[in-house]
Amino acid sequence: MRLEGKVALVTGAAGGIGRASAELFAEEGAVVYAADIAEGPAFEHPSVTAVHLDVTDEASWRSLVDRIVAEQGRIDVLFSNAGLVGSYEPVDTIPLEDWHRVLRVNLDGVFLGARTVVPVMRESGGGSIISTSSIWGIAGAAGVAAYTASKGAVRLLSKNLALSYAGDGIRSNSIHPGIIDTPLIAAQDAEVTAGVVAQTPLGRLGRAREIAYGALFLASDESSYMTGAELVIDGGYTTQ
Repeated sequence: MRLEGKVALVTGAAGGIGRASAELFAEEGAVVYAADIAEGPAFEHPSVTAVHLDVTDEASWRSLVDRIVAEQGRIDVLFSNAGLVGSYEPVDTIPLEDWHRVLRVNLDGVFLGARTVVPVMRESGGGSIISTSSIWGIAGAAGVAAYTASKGAVRLLSKNLALSYAGDGIRSNSIHPGIIDTPLIAAQDAEVTAGVVAQTPLGRLGRAREIAYGALFLASDESSYMTGAELVIDGGYTTQ
């Protein structure tokens, strides 16, 4: 029970990494609010509550955080995981509205989550913020201009949070998945996926549960001396 007594908020939790993490957190003792703008299958674990959240909307964040504090009195873990790939276009061809849409979800969503939850964590003596970046937040990729820009920004925003709030007992770390078997990846061109898998030393798609275990470590007190760090779970892709 590595998260016993903790209250966790996980975004992008209707499927994929977010859903796997919400389930694992609950199995390890946390009370979990699984947030998403879309509805997914019902959660079986009684400690998981599915809630609606538009991560791009500050009022939506404030409403949900106020609810959690009213019901639980605290938030110990924020896993800002909601994201999308969006356009695969490079800078010279991506429509500006697509650029803004991807950054609103991938970057503004992390910013607004921290902005809303930090005062709650400060009041209760600290907490752990985990933000999903990507291998493309570390290594470059052709095309996908908005996605790579947003994930690189998440990486450094996470470090900013670590430095800004260490004195409040708040830790902030980013998690960097490689190519993972999720609905997000299933929706992209199969040739793109195959190309990344071919360049991955372990030679396969990762599993959402494998990323969830990394998030569990960062959420737990086992990582109590870890902040401003990057946890890379990518089958060896970025070692090259």
